[in-house]
Amino acid sequence: MAFKYHSISRKEVGTALSEINVTPLVDVMLVLLIIFMVTAPMMHPGIGVNLPQAETDSAPADEGLDVTIDKNRYIHIENSVINLFLLEQRLREIFSGKEKKVVFLKADTDLPYGFVIEIIDIFKKVGVETVGLVVDPKRDKD
Repeated sequence: MAFKYHSISRKEVGTALSEINVTPLVDVMLVLLIIFMVTAPMMHPGIGVNLPQAETDSAPADEGLDVTIDKNRYIHIENSVINLFLLEQRLREIFSGKEKKVVFLKADTDLPYGFVIEIIDIFKKVGVETVGLVVDPKRDKD
């Protein structure tokens, strides 16, 4: 049995896949970019709360803690839900070591007045100097 020696030249070895085609990758990335650019403005972060309406607009500053209370009396600090009985302790943890203590309260219109005052009283116990009540601008009935 005889083996034939076949010589492979260097030219034949390196020509199979010497370059990677990135065109499909770029196409997919552009499609994803367009999808995210179109859908990003449609996303509404936050908790669905029916805020009371007022003629004067309340534009909260960037420096403050957002607290939201929905119609089921769930208290949301930023994006986490907190129990009413643990609210004071959690606020003390958040504001420990901070000079400026500001809270922006978003409360649903269906909440009883007494419950909202109870929450504001907890804010005052913790030492919050400023409580901003966030409202929706009043819409004209045309």
